[in-house]
Amino acid sequence: MGKDKLRRFRENLTFDCFVQPEFDEVFHCDHPLKGRWRSDFFRNDNPIVLELGCGKGEYTVALAEHDPSRNYIGIDIKGARMWRGAKSVTERKIANAGFLRTRVEFINGLFAENEVDEIWITFPDPQLKSRRAKKRLTSPLFLEYYARLLKPAGWINLKTDSKHLFAYTNEVIRRYTLPCEVSNPDIYGSGYANEVLSVKTAYEKRFLEMGLPITYTRFSLAGRQEFPWFDWEEDEKEEKDNEQERRIH
Repeated sequence: MGKDKLRRFRENLTFDCFVQPEFDEVFHCDHPLKGRWRSDFFRNDNPIVLELGCGKGEYTVALAEHDPSRNYIGIDIKGARMWRGAKSVTERKIANAGFLRTRVEFINGLFAENEVDEIWITFPDPQLKSRRAKKRLTSPLFLEYYARLLKPAGWINLKTDSKHLFAYTNEVIRRYTLPCEVSNPDIYGSGYANEVLSVKTAYEKRFLEMGLPITYTRFSLAGRQEFPWFDWEEDEKEEKDNEQERRIH
């Protein structure tokens, strides 16, 4: 492991905005902050918004600065990447943003029922292989995780360059008849992107340079708790995800 990574890992632990649970604090048990993020971490009663797979935390930081009336938590397992966001929050003294280093699979040990008001998923790995479909952050498996902590009227926002993940998520919405407020296949080309949607992560900048459209989906679970698994026929296609556009560039 490089010296710079080790330095970042050490510095993360000095940030008040950074939480890094031990494995045995979240594996099949509840973390002390579960149900107490507002009172013990943020020390206010404001709504909580999660960014899953936050990477360097660009979205978490930007959302927190844009709306001080809400609390934002960026979640990722890559501590060296999250360092950038945690350092920005610390240096700018952003009181309504935090970072949580953990696997998304463990979030039910970290957040209580109805504790979360909204979720953002920004440029996750689309997990294109059909055998890895369960790893998609909008798969039925993960929706059941979210259903345990998200308020019934809470929104889930997906921003991605992946045509396949965009189509898959819309199929999930259709299969379970979930309320969908927005399903836009090209937010910049259509002029839909507002100030919040125009926040660009490092990945997004790279995709835009390649000429790939950025998609956005906003939907709710509407209080639904169970999401039976289904196999999607589109997963059987050999070419799934912008391959031609990526080859051209």
